[in-house]
Amino acid sequence: MKMKKEVIKIKIENELDVVLAYKRSMQLAGFCGLPMAGQTKFATAVSEICRNVLEHVGHGQIGFNLIENKGRLFLEALISDRGRGIANVEELLANHYRPYSSKGWGIYNSKKLVEQLFIESDSEKGTQVKLHKAIPHNHPPINNAIIQGWIQHFASEASVSPYVEIKNQNMQLLELLDQLRLKNMEVEHQLTEIQNLNTQLQASNHEITQLLQERNLANEQLTAINQELDKFAYIISHDLKSPLFNILSLTSIISEDLEENNFTNVKKSIGMVLGQAKTMDKFITDVLAYSSMGRHTINKNRVDLGELLPQIISFLNGPAHIKIEVTENLPVLFTEEIYLQQIFTNLLSNAIKYNDKPDGLIQVSCQRVDSFLQISVADNGQGIPLEDQNRIFEAYQTGSRHRNSSTGLGLSIVNRIMQLKGTAIWVESTGRNGTVFHFTWPIAELVLS
Repeated sequence: MKMKKEVIKIKIENELDVVLAYKRSMQLAGFCGLPMAGQTKFATAVSEICRNVLEHVGHGQIGFNLIENKGRLFLEALISDRGRGIANVEELLANHYRPYSSKGWGIYNSKKLVEQLFIESDSEKGTQVKLHKAIPHNHPPINNAIIQGWIQHFASEASVSPYVEIKNQNMQLLELLDQLRLKNMEVEHQLTEIQNLNTQLQASNHEITQLLQERNLANEQLTAINQELDKFAYIISHDLKSPLFNILSLTSIISEDLEENNFTNVKKSIGMVLGQAKTMDKFITDVLAYSSMGRHTINKNRVDLGELLPQIISFLNGPAHIKIEVTENLPVLFTEEIYLQQIFTNLLSNAIKYNDKPDGLIQVSCQRVDSFLQISVADNGQGIPLEDQNRIFEAYQTGSRHRNSSTGLGLSIVNRIMQLKGTAIWVESTGRNGTVFHFTWPIAELVLS
């Protein structure tokens, strides 16, 4: 190793830090003269490893450096954490290795996107992952002054975080609410004086009082909306993360196929990208509808569960070793389709994500119980500890097996839908014998054949 120059470091503490790491990867790769395909590969590999840190440890750091090794210049991303380490490092780095469960895909995918990947892991010191992307021989000039210019550019670049922008708007709205409350108090005082001086204005004062009550109600609604804005950002990340990273992976595959002039596979991959984009568009529409849940009426339509479930299962695109069985003769309902999409998407994605069995099995069934339909989603996964079962439905609360790998909002979305429908959801799980989620649905919405 002849030379190493540090450029920038970023703490990895939440989803937005992963987004920032992806953006800086693209910028630095572009500064170093990499083509667009190379920029995308490097940034995708960086985001995969950063997401591993966020999901399995909860926080870490990434540093971008320029290194020279054996006369070749590389752009390096050094991602580190203080977690419990990786037990099977040698297996992960082996050429024949391929993950058979939901874990290990981040490193597996990243190895294919960069020239070099190194891992150092220890149960006491944590894990360091180095990603090296070769810089072209005809790269633009890179010296200390150029690197310092990059650093100054990053330091002066305006923040583009939607989360920060929303928080700033929230603070401005709260300040405005305080000013309105003060104005209301002044108006009420003036009204009292007018009533004492002129009884003939009592009718007018009564109308003004009604207006003030309406204004107070509007202020309360604004406060509630401000509180929902944070949840809205998490919902978007929770529901769109899967198709977004599917698109990123597909674009990397397209880049490789273009380099190999494999246009047949390119055409297939482009079709898959378009399908994921359409899915994202539908999810955005659905999330916007969810954001007004409880405040506006959502139209009902005819929903055939026998058709809806295969669509959701296809979208989730679970691993091959997990089998999903759906009972026959599922009912047809006249109800809010977005609610059922949210429920099944969250329950099935959790059942897939936390199933550590090589022969994973998920079963969906339905039966009539009294005045409700009872629908069950059962899996043979790792189960949920008894001490976690009472709080997994609370917003931003996750069980011990979910910690550092979930926003803590998915099951609270489902629970909120049940509250709006006047129904219930509960869980049954003992040890490592799997988990069954049961929820009820109004029998009045059943469409009789």
